[in-house]
Amino acid sequence: MYTRVRVVTAGAVFALILACGGGEKPSRAAGASNQGTPAATGLKGSATIRGTIKFTGTPAPNPPIDMSEEAKCKADYSTPPHDEIVVVNPNRTLKNVFVYVKAGVPAGATYAAPTSPVILDQKGCMYHPRVFGIMTGQPLDIRNDDALLHNIKAMAKHNRPFNISQPAAGMDATRDFVTEEVMLPFECNVHGWMHAYAGVLPHPFFSTSGADGTFAIDSLPPGTYTIEAWHEKYGTQTATVTVQNNQSTTADFTFAAH
Repeated sequence: MYTRVRVVTAGAVFALILACGGGEKPSRAAGASNQGTPAATGLKGSATIRGTIKFTGTPAPNPPIDMSEEAKCKADYSTPPHDEIVVVNPNRTLKNVFVYVKAGVPAGATYAAPTSPVILDQKGCMYHPRVFGIMTGQPLDIRNDDALLHNIKAMAKHNRPFNISQPAAGMDATRDFVTEEVMLPFECNVHGWMHAYAGVLPHPFFSTSGADGTFAIDSLPPGTYTIEAWHEKYGTQTATVTVQNNQSTTADFTFAAH
């Protein structure tokens, strides 16, 4: 059973498209498969919010990256790399949009963080994934696959920031976060083009759009939710969604070039 919801952005109201929106599930690298299952103390259900992040217009080209001084990373690319600020998929959808429940989780509900880590990898002098979700208390495993120095700086405002170095391939470090923070930026002090963003939440109701532009938020209890879609360049959009158990509700978002 599918229902319609309404998206609110920049003071205008957009009609949403009624569709299955199944598509590809975000991978663990996108933070989705690390969401885990709500703990016994947190209400859970069988409702799902899924949708597609659509894109209209022609985005400005992503800036090229000069890796002339990093031959070990440059060798990973067959064509000159670009900073992937805006990634429009072949089907005119937008990658790396973080979608999460901003409001509506039952008051007092608590959810146990998964013990399996979210992995933030450094390969080819880039962060992988660029955008991901993680629960408070869940391990973040930061890895270096490059045979050179990376310096990982978490520029947290509500959590404790950190700045650590990994000078060789095969190094890893584990950190976690205790407080909700959307979004928490990462950068590398050695390579100024390296950026990543984490959505830190006390619940598992989040997803990140991937190569097909879809997202899915599962195991929701019945209720009315505010969901927010965040993109690093195009900002945020919100939708109000009411769901029931065993119901899948479609909430599509459309971002436009500017």
